[in-house]
Amino acid sequence: MAEKLEEYQASSLQKLLIEKKRIETLINNLKDPVIGLDHNKKVLFMNNMAIRICGIKADEIVGKSAEELALKNDLIRLLVKDLYEPIQPKQQNKIPIKIYADNKESYFEKEIIPINIIPSGEHVEQLIGIVILLQNVTPYKELDYAKTNFIATVSHELKTPIASIRMSLDLLENQHLGELNPEQKNLVESIKEDTTRLLKITSELLNMTQVETGSIQMIIQSTPIEEIINAAVTANKLAANNKNIQLSISIDPSVSTVSADKDKTSWVLINLVSNAIRYSHENATVHIEVRAENDKIKFSVMDTGQGIEPKYIHKIFDRYFRIPSSKKEGTGLGLSISKEFIEAQGGEITVISDLGKGSAFSFTLNAG
Repeated sequence: MAEKLEEYQASSLQKLLIEKKRIETLINNLKDPVIGLDHNKKVLFMNNMAIRICGIKADEIVGKSAEELALKNDLIRLLVKDLYEPIQPKQQNKIPIKIYADNKESYFEKEIIPINIIPSGEHVEQLIGIVILLQNVTPYKELDYAKTNFIATVSHELKTPIASIRMSLDLLENQHLGELNPEQKNLVESIKEDTTRLLKITSELLNMTQVETGSIQMIIQSTPIEEIINAAVTANKLAANNKNIQLSISIDPSVSTVSADKDKTSWVLINLVSNAIRYSHENATVHIEVRAENDKIKFSVMDTGQGIEPKYIHKIFDRYFRIPSSKKEGTGLGLSISKEFIEAQGGEITVISDLGKGSAFSFTLNAG
């Protein structure tokens, strides 16, 4: 029996060694970097790609704690820092990490995978290890950059001829080239609306390229609130008059300035008021309100239009998203850009909507 037991143990050990070797070979042949840690955050393994991008030797890391290695290697410190620091809600989105690999700057998305098991005879899960997986997204980043560059170039080139068309239309309206008959006036008005829409689209696309390339330039300073309100009202006056919509303005007398980038904040408010007018019924009222809220200044735009279905609320700030049932024209970029502009100033933008009764969009900025 002792001989048989010894044979069985030897056989089992051989099988375990073969399986271990097979798993190691599979992991080492992965093109993406993989790092395995035990429950005490000591390194169990690093595949060849992980060793290469970290610039260290395998015998220098196995069995060492991640914290100890992080003191000597900047990249390892970047990869394991989330194991020791709680992730903030706004940081949970995957932000690519720039690493020099394959003789060029490459981008990787990091994913931390906890390994839990339920031991035999027990009912509670136990953490036995952690896997850090890096996915190489460089080809996608390169395509995204090419797309962004193309959009920026085309949008910039379109603005000049569109502006020329607007200038020609102004000359026609001012009758410098002769008086227009009613049909010609209608045509000019129609062309003017189309060029205005095209200018707005190109402006949104250019703003989006700033957001995507991280090149948003902010000039944050104490700004009179009335100047921001006036910019929004002036830009939307014609659209409001066409639908006989009243713009009601209410400003808390205790506030007069806000810490903001005037142009970017005005753009956001113009966009919110424009949307409110677009989705409101004729002869309605759009309310613009500014008030102090703790140490913040809160801007709100409220309408009594069609509202937003609850299932779409969490998507409306996504890029290029448009409500499927909506027949209104647009790029689906306005709210996404607005969110980026407000958050870049340390603020927050929110929406409350009741289907069939209207919506209220609000954003907060620091007091001036």
